[in-house]
Formats: sequence, structure tokens, C-alpha cells
Amino acid sequence: MPRLRIFDRYIFTQVAWSTIMGVLILTGVMVLGTVFKEMERLLGDTSTLPLLAVLQFISYVVPYSLIFTIPWALLTAILLVFGRMSADNEMTALRMTGMPMWRICMPVFILAIAMSGVCFWVNIHLAPMAKTKIKQLFYSMALDDPAMLFQEGKVLEKFPGYRIYTKKRKDKKLWGVEIVQTTLGNMERYIRAERAEVEVTPGVTDFILRLYDCQIETTKPDEPPPPGAATAAAVPAAPQEDDPSAKFQPVYFKETALTFPLSELKAKTERVSNSMKSTTDLWREVQTEVSVVNGQPMTKPLVSAVRTELSLRYSFSLVALVFCLVGIPLAITAQRRETSIGFALSLLVAVSYQVFVILASNLAEKRGAYPHLLMWVPTILFTLVGARLFYKLSKK
Repeated sequence: MPRLRIFDRYIFTQVAWSTIMGVLILTGVMVLGTVFKEMERLLGDTSTLPLLAVLQFISYVVPYSLIFTIPWALLTAILLVFGRMSADNEMTALRMTGMPMWRICMPVFILAIAMSGVCFWVNIHLAPMAKTKIKQLFYSMALDDPAMLFQEGKVLEKFPGYRIYTKKRKDKKLWGVEIVQTTLGNMERYIRAERAEVEVTPGVTDFILRLYDCQIETTKPDEPPPPGAATAAAVPAAPQEDDPSAKFQPVYFKETALTFPLSELKAKTERVSNSMKSTTDLWREVQTEVSVVNGQPMTKPLVSAVRTELSLRYSFSLVALVFCLVGIPLAITAQRRETSIGFALSLLVAVSYQVFVILASNLAEKRGAYPHLLMWVPTILFTLVGARLFYKLSKK
């Protein structure tokens, strides 16, 4: 029995450490690259952001990524460790002692159950909260410093009806500002300012963009010019009817201001998707068919989407255990010690599983397709395949 306990610790330690390293590597290499791209899209140039904000953003994204990296890392660790042991004939030696395969693999099953518990906590509680925090972080940073919304060489489209381009920015001062104001998708005004400045009033949600040395071209000729505006010195010749510029009337002014409502940005930020709702709220919506966001009755497709989200969370919580059941027979059968082979096999299994999940997700609002049941198909299918492979392995 002491030898069995030593061997149990050996297998458990090997797989556990490999899993931890796999989670760190997969999170670092495959996730953080996407994180910085997403952070730049939401928050702007990361080089100008406070270090605390960057770390905060990463701390919210990494927990959500654990949904995928924990099962994949465990699968890779099993393929590597058991593949090496099989190639070194260690598995053959253990089988010759008379131990059944389930007893040899018991430490790994215990680890897989523990990892499934972690995945359950991440899927049910942590990930929805993290996604909500990501959206709230963007609004809180914009509220603290609205100037961060204006990024050099980029177009700001977060305010409905406005597209704003900034050539250069330093702190709250902007240069080369171009603004296109639209109504129902049609351009209403074009504004070009040599320079501008963001003004914030303490206690006021909205901010003012003060423009200097501006030219406005508007499609509303009857609208009076802004205060301080002056029309062109020379009246141009009447344009032809087919000339697109005929619609625009240029006006020049030394200084004017535009007010931008951060309250509208907050409203966009507070829009809640199913993936952001707590599991308790999702269950309440399924039972009452009433939205927890606005209190309105939900349509059948929306209720179907909520059921699908619940199925996704619970089925993904079991992926670590399912991958363990599939990975052990694959590793021993392959008998490869090479890291590349183990990683390739894990990638193949993980991608195959994810394809089924994506297909079910695309049918989330198609109630007749029973997407909430389809979401369980990959879990059940891979469990049956893994059980069959493990049974055949045990009989060898």
C-alpha cells in the first residue's frame, strides 16, 4: 500500500503541475494577446492608460478565459504525462502488478473532479460577473477622464449620431478634430476644428468639447449659425443642382462648443446580454418569462436563448471531467512522449468539442431546434466516446 500511495502522489503531482503550467501558458500566450487588442478597442491607447486600469482590465478578462483554458490545460497535461509513461512502458509495468486501469487513473479522476468544481464556480459565478465588470470599467474610466475617448488617428463612434476623428491629443487638448454629425445614417453636419479642448464640470455627467478656429458645413441652410460664427467673405457662385456640395453651407467661427452626454454612453454600457446575467437571474427569467432587466415579458425566442445560456454554463462545467475520460485512452494508445503530439491531440479534441458548442449557440433563439438540449450533445457524445475507449483500454 505505501508504494501505491507514492505512485498516486507521483501521477497526481505530474498531471497537476502540468495542468497549472498549461493554464498559465495558454492564458498568457493565447489570451493576453487578444486582451490587449480588446483593451485598445475599448479603452484606447494602452500606453497612456494608468497601470492600475490595465491590471484591472486583465484581472476581469482572465477569469472569463479560465472557462476554456482549464479543461484544455488538463487535457494537454493528461496526454503528455500518460503518453510519456506509456512510451516508457511504465503503464505496462503497472498493469503487470495486477492493478486495474481505473485504479491506476484514480488520482487523475480526483484531479479532474476538482477541476470541474473550479470550472463550475467560474462558469456559474465568476465569468458573468467579470464580463459585467469589463463594461463598467470602460464607463468609469470615461467618466473620470473623457479625454481618453479621443485617440490619435482613430475615429470615435461611441456617441450615437457622431463620428469624431482626432489627429493629435495631449492630455485634454486635441488638434485636427473632424466631426461628422448624422441623423438616421445621413450626414447632417461636418465640423473641422484646428484645435479643441475637453472641459469637465465636477458633479456633471456630460462633458463639453470646446472647438476653436472651426468650419461647419451643414445641410440645414435655414438654421442660424452658432454664436460667434461668420459666413464666408465672398459668396460663392450658385452650384449646379447635381453638385453634392450644393447641400452644404459653410460657416466659420472662432470658438464654439458641443456637449456630449456620457449618460447615453452609460446607457449603452448598462445593456445586459445573457452572458452577463447571473445564473440566478437566468433561472428567474426561465421560470417567469419576464426580463430581469426591464421587467417586460419575454418572447419565446428570448426565453430559448436564456435556456441555451444556462445549458452552456452547466455543460461547460463538466468539460474537464469529460476531457479526462477521453484523454487517458488517447494518450496511452498514441504512446508518444513528444510534446508536439500531445498538444496536437489536445487541440484536435478541444476544437471538435468547440465546434459542437458553436453550432448550438448559433441556434440559441431557434426554439424549434431545442438549442438548450443541443448544448449537451458534445458533453454526452464525448462522455460516451471516452467511456467506450476507456472500457476497451481496461480490457487489453
